[in-house]
Amino acid sequence: MKGFLEDANYSIGLLDEGATLADVIDNCIYEHTHTGKRAFYVGDLGKLVKKNIQWQNVMAPVKPFYPVRCNSTPGVLEILGNLGVGFACSSKSEMALVQDLGISPENIIYTNPCKQASQIKYAAKAGINIMICDNDIELKKIARNHPNAKLLLHIATEDITADEEVNMKFGTTLKNCRHLMECAKELGVQIVGVKFHVSGSCKELQMYIHAISDARCVFDMAEEFGFKMNMLDIGGGFTGSELQLEEVNHVIRPLLDVYFPKESGVNVIAEPGCYYVSSAFTLAVNIIAKKTVEYDKLLPSGVEQTRNDDEPVFTYYINDGVYGSFASKLSKKLNTIPEVHKKYKEDEPLFASSLWGPSCDELDQIVENCLLPELSVGDWLIFDNMGSGTLGVQSTFNDYQRPLIYYMMSFSDWDEMQDAGIASDTLMKNFFVPSCIQLSPEDRFSTAA
Repeated sequence: MKGFLEDANYSIGLLDEGATLADVIDNCIYEHTHTGKRAFYVGDLGKLVKKNIQWQNVMAPVKPFYPVRCNSTPGVLEILGNLGVGFACSSKSEMALVQDLGISPENIIYTNPCKQASQIKYAAKAGINIMICDNDIELKKIARNHPNAKLLLHIATEDITADEEVNMKFGTTLKNCRHLMECAKELGVQIVGVKFHVSGSCKELQMYIHAISDARCVFDMAEEFGFKMNMLDIGGGFTGSELQLEEVNHVIRPLLDVYFPKESGVNVIAEPGCYYVSSAFTLAVNIIAKKTVEYDKLLPSGVEQTRNDDEPVFTYYINDGVYGSFASKLSKKLNTIPEVHKKYKEDEPLFASSLWGPSCDELDQIVENCLLPELSVGDWLIFDNMGSGTLGVQSTFNDYQRPLIYYMMSFSDWDEMQDAGIASDTLMKNFFVPSCIQLSPEDRFSTAA
């Protein structure tokens, strides 16, 4: 299979039901062993189709607007566009990406809470009218640069846990909403709805109850000012778990039926990002260097040493890091422990190990401490659930190459898209049946003839 960078010239390999993700990874590693050991992604775009079906079954009629910043690769955007998903854009470049797919402005919202004037003007020229606002300075900026803007007031959610501090960084209070409406009325700016966001790490689903109740208060307030409100954005925070999706729906459905019934004419939308793409992408990285270190230097602070001093401790350097696919590691803890690609015996000893990126920067630590069999330079490690926050703009630190992307989809998922009539002619041109690389029979990447 051919790997592609993030441009419009991509292809999607169609796989028969005998092929697995492991087969695809085996084949790609075989190729890279002979052509240069470069990190790469395998993206199963069929998972996007399945996630969309799941969303429709559980959350309908809430319409999803996908946050482009989560994963802006062309295969993802085009599949979601064909599925009828809307797009939440935070910059001019994201709006342009989505427009190039032929997405209508009505299906694009501009969600950046701190917008540049030039980008507001771009949105105005492109006919992208729905945008977010949470303060009077932003409101005045929008009024000057986009007279046809339709605003969603972003209201803050309660900070129940320490992990939810981000919720108070953006979003206004109920008290300030009245002031914003007064300003909007004076400036002639339309307010058409409300947005809130509950983080996916939040365990208190009660936050949705408070947020929806607050949103209803803002809608009632808007009636006093003569604003015609028709949109409620319940934000993101959907992890991809079907159980979490059902739990959220169980909480919000009765409230939506009471506060925003169908006959009210209010369109309820959401911004599921990780939900769609996280599990769809797997990253394969190669070990480029290795050294033995002292055990006490590997242990996190405050952890007591309990090992035999004779056991080796290893530090491995891989060909991707926080200046690339692991950028999110700088702001949140990475809980994923990689899978070793090469086969090893079940009783093979495991050693304390740490994983670092290629930059030699002290911040470029990917996994602080994990147990792995002894590995060698040239071995491969596999990280799953790498589809969100990993495929945006990446640094070219130390001239390390960006990972290639291999897209795949099973024939059954492709048939499902065709049967539903949601596969455009442009999208169909990107599909091909990959030729089989001649490995041993048990490792062969199965494809349809």
